[in-house]
Amino acid sequence: MNIGFDGKRAANNLTGLGNYSRFIIESLAKTFPEQQYFIYSPKVNEKLRHLSLFSLPNTKLELPQASKFLWRVLGIKKQLQADKIDIFHGLSHEIPYGLQQTNIKSVVTIHDLIFLRKPHYYKFIDRKIYEWKSCYACQNANRIIAISERTKLDIVELYQISPEKIDVVYQGCDETFKAKTTSQKLQEVKKRYQLPDEFMLSVGTIEERKNLNLVIEALAQAKTSVPLVVVGKPTSYLDKVKLTIVKHGLQHRVLFLHNVTFEDLPAVYQSASLFVYPSFYEGFGIPIIEAIHSSLPVIAATGSCLEEAGGPHSTYVSPTEPGELAQAIDRVLEDSSLRNNMVSESIAYVEKFDNNLVAEQVMACYKKALG
Repeated sequence: MNIGFDGKRAANNLTGLGNYSRFIIESLAKTFPEQQYFIYSPKVNEKLRHLSLFSLPNTKLELPQASKFLWRVLGIKKQLQADKIDIFHGLSHEIPYGLQQTNIKSVVTIHDLIFLRKPHYYKFIDRKIYEWKSCYACQNANRIIAISERTKLDIVELYQISPEKIDVVYQGCDETFKAKTTSQKLQEVKKRYQLPDEFMLSVGTIEERKNLNLVIEALAQAKTSVPLVVVGKPTSYLDKVKLTIVKHGLQHRVLFLHNVTFEDLPAVYQSASLFVYPSFYEGFGIPIIEAIHSSLPVIAATGSCLEEAGGPHSTYVSPTEPGELAQAIDRVLEDSSLRNNMVSESIAYVEKFDNNLVAEQVMACYKKALG
């Protein structure tokens, strides 16, 4: 079987959708080596070209043979037919226009519909583009993969898609987060980023939806003096967060790291004592899985799907109550037996996101699409 992927994110994005795309393709390629995998991308980020994914014997990176203009939307179809692709997987909300008029079956992954649930987080034009692409894909793909039950419910409600057309396949995380980092590497990373001896960690783009300001407000109320390290790309929302930090005199307790490399990130996780992720809304929450594999207890927010990612032994608080978060932080940091139980039980829970299991579920979806 020849399987094609929309590989723009896999070949270009260092985080988020890029990590998901690479995880899915590599898991499939290793679990089902007898199949051939074609990764279609209009360009390649040179920082990613060296990755093992692109050198596997059964994967092939395909660039446009003609014009790049609208290639992913229209021009790619001729290439897919020339490569005799049996099934095409749109890994991030979209499939080529008119693909259903060929003999090529299709699957689309929908990560979230946050732009409809929380439209105020998005520019109007961006929201409309996301809506058009994802709605078209859901209506015209043969099967849909939702990355959580929450996302599946959103697709059914907001796009009126039959639940029978949707398979929920949870995301895993990169294997590097599952491996124990050497003490030498931990020391190198600690020195490189000037990490404190003990700290809480938050990872994710510093934007309103991720709700970092709640963590700052909670720090001001918590009994603990343990500092917070924030890893993530800044946006204008950072200005609001910094005003809150100054308001409570917490400048000495919050460290921002905007340029942590992917290679160093597992060591940053493994150097922390607690992971805090009070996002208002997510499609899933990969940083939670990364934290659990790094043996960190997790405190996350209720209201979307984070309970699906963290499982029953993580702690969940309201995303609007800093006092509740402050109490949870103190409780977890003060009780070593609680922390150990949270970690051990959560690690057992995230086994359901194992690479081979995810690959088997995706392949089962492909077989449904092929009929």
